[in-house]
Amino acid sequence: MIDIIKQVNATHREIGNQAVATGEGRSLLLRRSYDAPIEEVWSACTDPERISRWLAPVEGDLRLGGKYQLKGNAGGEILRCEEPRLIKVTWMLGEGMSTEVEVRLAPDADGGTVLELEHASPAQIVDEMVATYGAGGTIGIGGGWDIALLGLDLFLGGTEFDPATWEDTPEVQEFARQSCHAWGPAVQAAWGTSAEDLAAAIAFAVQHFAPDTSGDDNG
Repeated sequence: MIDIIKQVNATHREIGNQAVATGEGRSLLLRRSYDAPIEEVWSACTDPERISRWLAPVEGDLRLGGKYQLKGNAGGEILRCEEPRLIKVTWMLGEGMSTEVEVRLAPDADGGTVLELEHASPAQIVDEMVATYGAGGTIGIGGGWDIALLGLDLFLGGTEFDPATWEDTPEVQEFARQSCHAWGPAVQAAWGTSAEDLAAAIAFAVQHFAPDTSGDDNG
């Protein structure tokens, strides 16, 4: 059983500014702690066999400057690799815009690890999308990363699951719905979104994760 509220509250979420290769960028930042030493978390985030057990199968030339491809997900180039503290990659889905993901690790005072994940996209594109379609897409991306970091926590704790199918389970769908709501304060802080528009954005994101039940979602 997943303690959904505890897991949702374990992550700090914010939207800020982070430069990308093409210039100014907007970023989603997630931060949470893991009850595992930094070397263990680094291995889980960089070893292909272990990545496949909580995120997705990955193939490619997994070294600095090499290319990678996650099955059914993004691919890109490995831009930085500083064991055991930092890895940065380009992140592209199909022929869409190229974005960047950076994972930073640091030991905490209790022998565990603090992980920060920052996903940055070109600022102009993000701002235009939000102005046109609202913040629902941003919340959906954040919710997707929430699920990934939940999977990493379960994997580090010894739970076995199939990352290709587990997002369809009722527990993970409920976690995703709650995490979409948890992005609300970050969206309001970033764009001053009205309560009405924020509710619509959250509903839009929830629809992606649990379309059969989103009509009953009351927060």
